[in-house]
Amino acid sequence: MMIQTIKTTPYGDQKPGTSGLRKRVTVYQQPHYVENYLQAIFDSLEGFDGQTLVIGGDGRFYNDVAIQTAIRMAAANGFGRVLVGQGGLLSTPAASHVIRHHKAYGGLVLSASHNPGGPDGDFGIKYNIGNGGPAPERITDAAYERTKVIDTYKTIDAPDVALDQIGTQHSGEMVVEVIDPVADYAALMETLFDFDAIRALFASGFRMTFDAMNAITGPYAHAILEDKLGAPKGTVKNGTPLPDFGQGHPDPNLVYCKDMFDLMMTPDGPDFGAASDGDGDRNLIIGKNRFVTPSDSLALLAANAHLAPGYKSGIAGIARSMPTSAAADRVADKLGIEMHETPTGWKFFGNLLDAGRVTICGEESAGTGSDHVREKDGLWAVLLWLNIVAVRKQGVDEIVREHWATFGRNYYTRHDYEEVDATIAGKLVDDLRAQLPSLPGKNFGEDLQVAYADDFKYLDPVDGSTSAKQGVRIGFTDGSRIVLRLSGTGTVGATLRLYLERYEAADGRHDLETQTALEPLIGLSEQLAGIKQRTGRKDPSVIT
Repeated sequence: MMIQTIKTTPYGDQKPGTSGLRKRVTVYQQPHYVENYLQAIFDSLEGFDGQTLVIGGDGRFYNDVAIQTAIRMAAANGFGRVLVGQGGLLSTPAASHVIRHHKAYGGLVLSASHNPGGPDGDFGIKYNIGNGGPAPERITDAAYERTKVIDTYKTIDAPDVALDQIGTQHSGEMVVEVIDPVADYAALMETLFDFDAIRALFASGFRMTFDAMNAITGPYAHAILEDKLGAPKGTVKNGTPLPDFGQGHPDPNLVYCKDMFDLMMTPDGPDFGAASDGDGDRNLIIGKNRFVTPSDSLALLAANAHLAPGYKSGIAGIARSMPTSAAADRVADKLGIEMHETPTGWKFFGNLLDAGRVTICGEESAGTGSDHVREKDGLWAVLLWLNIVAVRKQGVDEIVREHWATFGRNYYTRHDYEEVDATIAGKLVDDLRAQLPSLPGKNFGEDLQVAYADDFKYLDPVDGSTSAKQGVRIGFTDGSRIVLRLSGTGTVGATLRLYLERYEAADGRHDLETQTALEPLIGLSEQLAGIKQRTGRKDPSVIT
């Protein structure tokens, strides 16, 4: 095998965000752009000679080109074997499981998650370590530093791998195994959930709709929901992954799944509605006449996990990202288990999961998962919900209302301001930070007294590492919160995310419209941060 060393020059924009390096496709199509970033990752790793690398993606535009490049570069850099999903496909949670199940050294996940695809859309590359989870900051920081000075990369002159053919091939001297992207993942799900109970639920006439959004979970949902669990054919909508996601936006929220929401609010709608995103790690849950917020879903799944065989002995603890509502905290307190608040980004859950400190994790951005993999997992959340409904023999709305009557309700919303001028957004956050020392003890209105105001800093209880400036928090004595942070998942400008939360006790009123319940906090956030005034935006881009 002849290894080629190709001269290159650095790009100055290859700093990864919370979930890898995401850029427009046109950026990735620049000469040597993919190669530079991949070589920087490989140069930041040690001890992988002869080891196994997993490669797969969500099928978005440019996925096939980048995968062939990654295979040749893996061979040149000394990997002994690559496992790649048929067609280049692997959902993000399935890739995590394949890494763990086959004891691979690590993996490359080629996805921009819920971002739009197509020639004018987004693309991304993320490296996952041997536990199946996203690389920690020590690796991503090292890769970024390497991108600044990289002058060569390694590849081989070899034909493309036939990604449509399951079986063993070679790229140079390296073994390439094209695997069924669904099989290992589906087998894992059968060990976690009561498939017999869910089959009986569907056999009883229970109706469900699942929107795969023309993205990666289509093949998984067809195989598990329809083939294994007996849901009627047609339960899965938009089930074929397309390079441009059918010109849709594969983000499972109430904006892009409005048709499903409207259907679920009608008397003739199905009993259960769900969706997942571009790479399969997010979820949307809607019952008849009841949308379940991601924060509430995390709390409800944790409270009822023992009803599924894989969690029948209980859970060790719960972890949530800082902006996620405190609904799960109340469950952890009642169960007497650990509760951890981490920065945004699934990688921060990895140490807690590996140490056995927590079992279920979640983020307000529609991501929930457990210790079965080291990524959030959209279809896993859907299956756990189905397991709970099947065992409790109640509808989603009844389950949610009973939960609030026991734990109280956290009214919660997120306002996104997308593609904001980065300079304006950065200055806005810096100015709010400057106010923080003066806020504790201040009263706003009749019942809002500031209990604390800080810029969240996380101390990892497992390895002692710290992560600073993870979002501005303003907490009030009644349990309400205002949180503001810059998102790391966009590709154009900056995305400002404003999170608002108010707690209503178990014996309080739980039937208010969310935005109405949060009106005082919405007004106060504008008074403190001035997002609309400073950005010129009349309304958020998205409200969830």
